[in-house]
Amino acid sequence: MRLALILAVGLALAAPAALAQVQPDVACAPGVEAGLPAELAAWGTKAPLAAATSVVSLPKAALAPGQAYTATLSPTPDVAYAVQPEKPGGTVSKGGLFSLKVETAGSYVIALGTGAWIDVLKDGAAQRSTAHGRGPACSTVRKMVTFDLTPGDYLIQISANAQAELPIMVARKP
Repeated sequence: MRLALILAVGLALAAPAALAQVQPDVACAPGVEAGLPAELAAWGTKAPLAAATSVVSLPKAALAPGQAYTATLSPTPDVAYAVQPEKPGGTVSKGGLFSLKVETAGSYVIALGTGAWIDVLKDGAAQRSTAHGRGPACSTVRKMVTFDLTPGDYLIQISANAQAELPIMVARKP
């Protein structure tokens, strides 16, 4: 009787582990962007955009909220940042500048497909982020940083990126 009780308790304790091993892992389907919040619905369709290397060329590097881009960055030594980035990266890292016009005040998320550093400036002053985190597990969004922005013109500085290509999107949160 005592042996039967020990076996029963041992089986009961082992059952959840055994069941967990039998159930298949939930895998992300290749090429599928899953779990994206509604404001990032356009993440899967990216337009090409070259980042500016100075404030003079910013008009050609404008980000539109709600539109995703595959941005081309430049070597860090070739970028004339308006303000020294908090994390500038080294001589082999990539970076660039983008302009952003905000029409409606609110919380805006900047989603990146890499772990690059983001500085958001308005009138030369750095804006503080209100939240940051990773993208959904089954998406190519690697980093999401949220800023509370008022109407006006902003400069987005990207630095310390390992690759010359950067998936990027700015979206107003509901």
